[in-house]
Amino acid sequence: MNKGCGIAAGAVLFILSLGLGYYFYTQSVKDPVVYTSEKPVIGDVVKKTVATGAVKPRKEIMVKPQVSGVVEALYVEAGEIVTQGQKLAKIKLVPNQLNINNAQSSVELARIRYEEAKRELARQKDVFGKKLDVSDAKVNFENAQREEQRQAQLLEDGVISQQDYDRVRLDLDIARARLENSEITSTNSLRQFEADVDISRQEYDAAVNNLQLLREGASKKSRQVANVVTSTVDGMILDVPVEEGTSVIERNNFNEGTTIVTVADMNSLIFEGNVDESDVGKLKEGMPLVLTVGAIEDEKFDATLEYISPKGVEEEGTVKFEVRAAIKPQADIFLRAGYSANADIILDKKEKVVTIKERDLIFEDEKTYVEKEIGDQEYEKIAVTTGLSDGVLIEVKEGLDTMTLVKVQK
Repeated sequence: MNKGCGIAAGAVLFILSLGLGYYFYTQSVKDPVVYTSEKPVIGDVVKKTVATGAVKPRKEIMVKPQVSGVVEALYVEAGEIVTQGQKLAKIKLVPNQLNINNAQSSVELARIRYEEAKRELARQKDVFGKKLDVSDAKVNFENAQREEQRQAQLLEDGVISQQDYDRVRLDLDIARARLENSEITSTNSLRQFEADVDISRQEYDAAVNNLQLLREGASKKSRQVANVVTSTVDGMILDVPVEEGTSVIERNNFNEGTTIVTVADMNSLIFEGNVDESDVGKLKEGMPLVLTVGAIEDEKFDATLEYISPKGVEEEGTVKFEVRAAIKPQADIFLRAGYSANADIILDKKEKVVTIKERDLIFEDEKTYVEKEIGDQEYEKIAVTTGLSDGVLIEVKEGLDTMTLVKVQK
């Protein structure tokens, strides 16, 4: 029994020894290394940075109501083209009784003031017509005239001196000036009362219009109905965030108001994105951009950089700068607002130059080399002068041509 177990154990050990020996033998025998070579090619090298952002309209307007109330009717839907002044919605007013009462009181007070101004104007016209306000000045002037005539006769007869006559003549001139001033004052006073009537009438009309506006949303003299919302620009309806029955608030100095619709000019689009601070110093206004829109495959859109933010914003530990570019429209492709996009900003470009893969370069002693194939699996290290690189391809200015085989570095 024990002898059989020993034989079996020995056989197992023998088999394991053979297996381990085969394993170590195969590991010690390696295939010879075979290098491959590639020829330089003529191509373009483009150095660029990427900005991530979105497509937006250059002009996007949020239209808001002039009065508060409830949306009674909507006349447009998202996607429709509208023109300036076109009706968008109608607001049903919910009058505030306190405001209406105050407006009614204002109307009554303005009416009383208007009636009183008209009565006072009628009285002043009567006074002006009868010259009652200039009668005293006129009597004084006539008396001065008669006195001057009498004194002139006495001067001619030698009864009085020239000095005495001159004093009478001066009194006549003063009386004439006072009469003329009183006539001017009377005319101006009448005009003032006429102006007071006009002002009180305007105040009355304004009070009536305000009351009507609170009740109905429009006044008789107004060309525009306040409770009808109209488009302020030509464009496309991007969004209608309210529905019929929604309560809305008017725009005023205290709040922005409720947006009824958003209108934008979709013929003028821009790209808004962010660029890392390490690249923003290389950018200049007027640089060309190539946009790639995620929702539109296999299409590129040209754009021109027109704005670089002077201030960066920290995002997730890095500083980003906002950039904006004007998109060149394409008649056969419709770009929707809000599309996410990536912009390749071209920093430098070399066309039709000798290029190789940057991985095949060797850097030694501040010089750049490649290994040139001189025979089967035989290579010679030669110096080259490089230029622009895009991170994958690099321009070779001197040292290579398109007939030279360059070793691919593993």
